[in-house]
Amino acid sequence: MIGRIGYGESCQGMLNYVFGKEGMRILGYGNMYSQDISQKFFGRVLHFQGQRNATKNRYAHITLNLPLGEHLDDNTFQAVSREYMEQMGYGEQPFVMVRHTDTGHEHVHIITTNVDDDGKVLGIFNSYRRNLATQRYLEKKFNLSPSPRTTQQRELPIYRLPVLQFGMDPAQGTKYYLQDVLNGILQKHKVRSFGELAKLVNPYHIQVRQTKKISGKIGVAYGLDNQKGYRTRFINGSTVHRSLSGPKLQKVFEANSKSKLLPMHRKRLLKQIETTYGLFKTIQPKELAEVLKEYQGIDIKLDIKGDAIKGYTIHDRSGYAFKESELSPKIGMEKRLDIFWNGEGPTEIDTNSNQFTLEVQKLIKEAFRTSYLKSHDRNGLFSENIMARNPMDILPHIKTSKNYIFLERYLPRNQKNLLMEALKREFPPVRDRLYQLEEKKEKETLESKFRLIGRILENCIFDVGKEKGSVHRLFRSLGVKYNDNRLSFSNSNKHTVPVLLGDLPFPKAMDTYVSTGFVRQNHSVLEMLTARNSEIGPELTASSFFLPMVFPKLYGTMEIGYRQEFEKAALGRYVKHAERMQAPYEKSPKDYMALFNAKGFYFVKGKDGFEVRSIYTDHRTSCPLPKRTDLYLNSIPDVTATLLEQQTVINGLIKDGRNDLKNLWAGHLMERGMYDRVAFMLTAEKVYPNLHGWQAQHYMDNGLRNNINKALEKKSTIEQNRLLRKGVYAISSLLGNRGKKGQEEIYNGFKDELTDWSKYKGKGISM
Repeated sequence: MIGRIGYGESCQGMLNYVFGKEGMRILGYGNMYSQDISQKFFGRVLHFQGQRNATKNRYAHITLNLPLGEHLDDNTFQAVSREYMEQMGYGEQPFVMVRHTDTGHEHVHIITTNVDDDGKVLGIFNSYRRNLATQRYLEKKFNLSPSPRTTQQRELPIYRLPVLQFGMDPAQGTKYYLQDVLNGILQKHKVRSFGELAKLVNPYHIQVRQTKKISGKIGVAYGLDNQKGYRTRFINGSTVHRSLSGPKLQKVFEANSKSKLLPMHRKRLLKQIETTYGLFKTIQPKELAEVLKEYQGIDIKLDIKGDAIKGYTIHDRSGYAFKESELSPKIGMEKRLDIFWNGEGPTEIDTNSNQFTLEVQKLIKEAFRTSYLKSHDRNGLFSENIMARNPMDILPHIKTSKNYIFLERYLPRNQKNLLMEALKREFPPVRDRLYQLEEKKEKETLESKFRLIGRILENCIFDVGKEKGSVHRLFRSLGVKYNDNRLSFSNSNKHTVPVLLGDLPFPKAMDTYVSTGFVRQNHSVLEMLTARNSEIGPELTASSFFLPMVFPKLYGTMEIGYRQEFEKAALGRYVKHAERMQAPYEKSPKDYMALFNAKGFYFVKGKDGFEVRSIYTDHRTSCPLPKRTDLYLNSIPDVTATLLEQQTVINGLIKDGRNDLKNLWAGHLMERGMYDRVAFMLTAEKVYPNLHGWQAQHYMDNGLRNNINKALEKKSTIEQNRLLRKGVYAISSLLGNRGKKGQEEIYNGFKDELTDWSKYKGKGISM
């Protein structure tokens, strides 16, 4: 199902439209004293209530559309409509539900007002996001076909012509088919002229006719041609939709043509095409589209007239369409006869070209990085790994790469061995250059870490006394170690920086390995703190919020002022991430609060607006919400009572011992789709993710349940029953049924971004 919402100052046009359709059926009225009222009376009530406020968005026109082939009876469609209005906050407003039958897909129109009985405007903030969440909720509740989750999934149905009849009223199916296709085309493409628009809509049987009045005003009309001898009469653009009129489209075309990014797109495409020409000795014209798509990711359409190819049009990922002559007059096929028009010869790479050599070098570089990143025993630095490799070590990674497969495909038929020979020839110089480059970067990185540590100690961000040896934890959190008055990387002694600190004792408990991902994030956090301004320095991610969990003893010694500054910045980053992840479930501002509450976050209303806090911090750190979010939450009618209701959830989490970051981390992994890691934590560590039941149910159905079952199946028979009970308890907790609380196992930290697998070796789990 797809829901759409539009707003306007007047309701008369909306009502005339929905009541004026032939075959329309009124499914019912909402919040009227009777269902047996006239259309005219309802219109007066709606008009009177809407005029109580001067807002321009007084009235709302909502459509609920089913996909082609799906059917609901009137009673069910009415129930769906009423539930939609309730979830979107219109449950107490007057509204009418009208079913139309003028298109192939079943749909209902709902007309209501955004002004309540007291003359106040309803909170219509985030209506687009809430509309999508409500769609998902209704699809599940009423077993409807799901709507596309992304715009890329929705392909325009070329086959979907309206039922063509002679004398068809343009306000019937033809008009809506035109709207559907034209809106989709204009959203997907940055059209710059009526001629370009005509080419784009031609596959959908639509014709575009540009007109010009005596006054000079540009107009446009649309018609349908089914290419079987029948055409509809042309319909004026403003009749199809006001945004599809000639003047409106002309403004869109001019804006697209004047974009400052246009020259950049042209320059990029020209370079990509010239690079392609430089790689090939010959290209069969009909194979150019395939070559460009596979090599550069460029989509083109050949311009064919009769049996002759006259050029090509590039459909760029930016949305623009370019003729090849628009990029450069020198790249047309007729200008490059040295490559094209070579008779019946095959498309072949020029193995003597500089570009071929560059591609071979690129293959080797990428293989070095891939082999290092995928190595299970990644010991030492990248530069050390480079010099320890030979061609046979990286060859499997080369042969599985897309670029290798592409090059091999277009090699001359009698020279297939040239690629392997080129790889062997280029391996030594590429390895040496890559080694020098990486060695230089590693030295610079180590020196930057040394300078950062100096600023950290100078500013006393941590209480890391020499006598306790806790300074070693600071070194480890940045991926370095200290020994014999020298600083080096944790996994290598190749590069060192002199640091005269004397003999430093090691702390009793010291992790032997720290995740590189968390090391990078910790580095960014400390860069920010030493700048003393959360707006300066590297961009943080949501994972920064979990650093106190990864480095508990280090962050436990952080000075209170810096700890508050860190928590405020990290909290803001996590909230932004959480907003994106929970958007598909957020039907209202109350849902916004509920979803955050389930994760251990709660909202307070200060003198400057709403602030968000969490149960994971001890310093009452808060982060102010943006103005629009503040208005969004203020739109809750009983906002004070809703704020008080948060305490029940928050206190329940604290009582159950779920105010530990590991519980939030488990939910974070679920949101990232890392179900195997979550299954491990559920079954082996007894960690109950802090997540709302709506989200948890989605992840369970989306694959988490299967991963939990697989994790249990891998256990030995002796342990099966014990872990099965744990798994069932964890699943019950995810869906909101906590059951009897058991003793929490001691949390042992994470070996990497996921969890510490090594501590369970030999205990029956193999992941």
